[in-house]
Amino acid sequence: MCGIFGAVRVDSHPLCDPTLVSQMGVTVKHRGPDGQGLFESQTAILGATRLRVRDLRAAGDQPFSDPTGRYWLACNGEIYDAARWRARYPDYPYRTRSDIEPLLAAIHHRGLRVLTDIDGMFAIALWDRHEERLTLVRDRAGEKPLFYAQLGGEVWFASEIQALLRHPRVSHELDPAGLDDLFTIGYILEPRSPFTAIRRIPAGTIVNFAAAGIEEIRFWNPVAQAKAPERRRDPIRQLDRLLQRAVARQLVADVPMGVFVSGGVDSSLLAAMAVKTLGPSRVAMFSVGFSAKSFDESAHAQRLSRHLGTTCHVVRADEDDLRTALDAVTASVAEPITDPAVLPTFLLARMARHHVTTVLSGEGADELFGGYPTYLGHRYGARYAAAPPLLRQALTQVSKLLPVSHGKVPVSWMLRRFLAADAQPWHERHVTWFGTGLRTSQEIGLWLQRRARFWEGLPDDPVSAATLFDYQTYLRDGLLVKLDRATMLNSLEARAPYLDRSVTRFALGLPSELKVRSLTTKWLLKQVASRWLPARHVHRRKRGLSVPISSWLNGGLRGEVDRLLAPTQLPEASGLRPERIAALVSQHRRAEADHGRALWTLLIFQRWCERWLGGQP
Repeated sequence: MCGIFGAVRVDSHPLCDPTLVSQMGVTVKHRGPDGQGLFESQTAILGATRLRVRDLRAAGDQPFSDPTGRYWLACNGEIYDAARWRARYPDYPYRTRSDIEPLLAAIHHRGLRVLTDIDGMFAIALWDRHEERLTLVRDRAGEKPLFYAQLGGEVWFASEIQALLRHPRVSHELDPAGLDDLFTIGYILEPRSPFTAIRRIPAGTIVNFAAAGIEEIRFWNPVAQAKAPERRRDPIRQLDRLLQRAVARQLVADVPMGVFVSGGVDSSLLAAMAVKTLGPSRVAMFSVGFSAKSFDESAHAQRLSRHLGTTCHVVRADEDDLRTALDAVTASVAEPITDPAVLPTFLLARMARHHVTTVLSGEGADELFGGYPTYLGHRYGARYAAAPPLLRQALTQVSKLLPVSHGKVPVSWMLRRFLAADAQPWHERHVTWFGTGLRTSQEIGLWLQRRARFWEGLPDDPVSAATLFDYQTYLRDGLLVKLDRATMLNSLEARAPYLDRSVTRFALGLPSELKVRSLTTKWLLKQVASRWLPARHVHRRKRGLSVPISSWLNGGLRGEVDRLLAPTQLPEASGLRPERIAALVSQHRRAEADHGRALWTLLIFQRWCERWLGGQP
């Protein structure tokens, strides 16, 4: 695991500000505190800071060069099929036992086309000295980040935005389309970033920069993978075998390993498979405990730990701890991360780093196997829309009588959310349910028109379409960003076995009936989990890693809400009317409605502006 950074000039002229590259390396040092390497020439500089996970010697520090000196490579991530490439090219003069060097051996023999065939989580920078071409690549799901900025004939790139902001010629002008995404769904869709001048390499894509121009090659198309769902023979056994293989491959490391466990089925299954592979003494479990009972899942994680015979470490997350995490993330990450779960994930990673260097995490299971309650809403939404109007009106009235609760995903909140969009087309309904709550129905419709490419070509079945939409947006641009930044701030590597290439292909090709059946979400995954876990760990209600932000906004953060969400402080870039925000705050304070998600999104953006823009945009 590394932080990679660098700059190249594709027109044969010397770089203008080569000394700035070393400053970028300092900025991403937390991603790789164990070692650092640099390749320098007049036209190109590639650097990498290294977290040593495979082959702990300094010889494994990057960047690597092939024997001819033509290719120089820096890679952030893990190549899970490295053994296959090492065995295919045994005569290559390997210097290390790392998982990255076999990738360079494959490129040396086969050229750039090999990049479409590797398996792992990765962000790659490859400089071809002969062709004077920079190649930037990201893995299929987008687990590892890679940003770039073009400055005349130069391309500057880094694992994190704040490294690029060190360059004085990188503009801090905000991207209106990116902010539109942020205030509608809570995160920014690739290839955009908060800044107009900085872009992301899209997931599953190779981008070549040369004097002739930019060439973009997409090698992973999840929509194409899901075009024709297959009726598989014995899918339970198939998935069981694929997951075991994925977990075993991602447990390969020369450092201690752990598992983030919430008590839910996704992480519990990973923990059980990890214990079978390594043994209970070599797998540590990590969980978060909250003082609010409806949010605390540590007891379930500890029961699982006793069942598996391993150790479970619990980090407490009270308001003071969460405030510490909030300040740390805001100060260190130049992206407005509005998912509150980034805070307990940060605390979890900070504690885990005292025990292990690498952890497994359950990201991807919900999107690939149908885990969110919204998918049930899509399954039965058409039936409800066809129900007698009097019945629907009565249910709406009942929902208004239910008291507002600031507990963890209360039924009253879910019911109101469902009824707010029950008659809309599936994509409008989905964004309403998943969105920030800051946009009106009309504004959501306009946003969907501007982002039509994200659902064009999706399956007709609403459940299949919604899961695929979430895989390509929420997972990639929301959850994986949260996981990467929170863990790497603590120099901890997180791996996601559900995003293994074979598991993902299998899941994308499943009919929705194997994902959502009757009132059961993640039906197929739960069938596999039943082979490994007691029923109480398999059939618990989904809760996820949530934070009691609704009560926190009225409590410990009350003063900050008053200061940052005052009418004179609200950013014009949001397009939000001050009187509307004032109404949201008032209703939330009087417990007339739960606007926690909307207010939290605005609060995070305002804090981000103070830190990274010196105030409002």
